Amino acid sequence: MTIPTERRPIRAPWRVRLHEVIFEADTPAGRAFDTVLLVAIVASVLAVMLESVAAIRHQWGPALDVVEWSITIAFTVEYVLRLVAVDRPWRYARSFLGIVDFLAIVPTYLGILVPEAQSLIVIRTIRLLRVFRIFKLSPFLGEAEQLRQAMRASRRKITVFLGVIVTIMVMMGTVMYVVEGEAHGFTSIPVSMYWAVVTMTTVGYGDIAPKTPLGQSLAALLMILGYAIIAVPTGIVSAELARTSHPVSRQACPGCGAEGHDVDAIHCKYCGASL
Repeated sequence: MTIPTERRPIRAPWRVRLHEVIFEADTPAGRAFDTVLLVAIVASVLAVMLESVAAIRHQWGPALDVVEWSITIAFTVEYVLRLVAVDRPWRYARSFLGIVDFLAIVPTYLGILVPEAQSLIVIRTIRLLRVFRIFKLSPFLGEAEQLRQAMRASRRKITVFLGVIVTIMVMMGTVMYVVEGEAHGFTSIPVSMYWAVVTMTTVGYGDIAPKTPLGQSLAALLMILGYAIIAVPTGIVSAELARTSHPVSRQACPGCGAEGHDVDAIHCKYCGASL
């Protein structure tokens, strides 16, 4: 008995070409598109930064507004073209880069109603990650995917580790509150817990410090413990990185625009579209 397979619609040539230009950087047109996109992103972020300076805003405010609106309109057109280029636009819109692309254009329009929201335009800097595709730094993409997988695989161990840290913080904060007391700046258990965090992370602001010999001895013990604790999450993530090491392809899915596929992948692992 033959099991019927799902037949995917044949993509129009112009959509295939549009996908290659927008999502890929293996062609001169794709590299040129991403280069122009990066220049526009940098120009937009610089315009927002310069506008925050009162003297520059007073002299060049209208010109900076023109630059920002021109780039925002261009980004809006680019976002629509990205949705048109993929077979599953809603899936791309919900992806990480799709959400970033959407958030890159919303603050300018939202700034009409809420002027303070326009400062959120700096989120466009996240899109500078596309530079890895332009210069074909595929090892960096592979390492980023491995790091994501390692962090996901070690999340339970990290959660347990953070639970231990919180327990130590509460215990040491309570002990120091009893040992030092309000006379030496430990006015409450939450304040003492703050001191424990600052000491355990070896930051040492110095705004609160123990004065008694016992308190200083406990502080020294907590500092040494802090140095030892730093190695724990590093070892957890490193072990998971060693398990997840494998090459990653630069190809973007024509269906949903997702990246991070294996180099020998035939279909997208997210939507099943042919690569």
